[in-house]
Amino acid sequence: MADGGGNMTTRFTPDPENTRLLRNAFGRFATGVTVITCDGVDGPVGITANSFSSVSLDPALVLWAPAKSSRRFAYFSAAQHYAIHILDVEQADICNGFVKSAHAFDGLDYIVNAHNVPLIENCLARFECTRVNNYDGGDHEIILGQVTNAEMRDGDALAFYAGRMGGLPQHV
Repeated sequence: MADGGGNMTTRFTPDPENTRLLRNAFGRFATGVTVITCDGVDGPVGITANSFSSVSLDPALVLWAPAKSSRRFAYFSAAQHYAIHILDVEQADICNGFVKSAHAFDGLDYIVNAHNVPLIENCLARFECTRVNNYDGGDHEIILGQVTNAEMRDGDALAFYAGRMGGLPQHV
């Protein structure tokens, strides 16, 4: 079916046989790019994620959802404390580093907080969190956390849309 602009619309009922279609449809929602970090039994650990959302201002709550199939899942499902870093467009290399390796901290400017959580410096925003609860989310787990410390700065966001990363300017 074509819309008024000549673009084809694909309609489907999600099922296990068409997960790629569903993933592509989800990808039509532009998101920011984050790196979540925590202290692991074998050192600092990070993971790139775009499944982040603010939940509440009072109390200050956020959520994110790691895939249960991820080799890093156990670190984050059990973490009492973690940090969510919203990346600047100039930090795509940090994003890509954590896509490839849980331990991509070499050469990064980071410190650790009182809970031994690695905090990547110079991100657009950073939220230090304490886990409130974990919820089943199908093939993902929803992790709800309370923000205990936050910081932010001006800059252009690293964004993810339709399977590609790009920049989203702060001022249009």
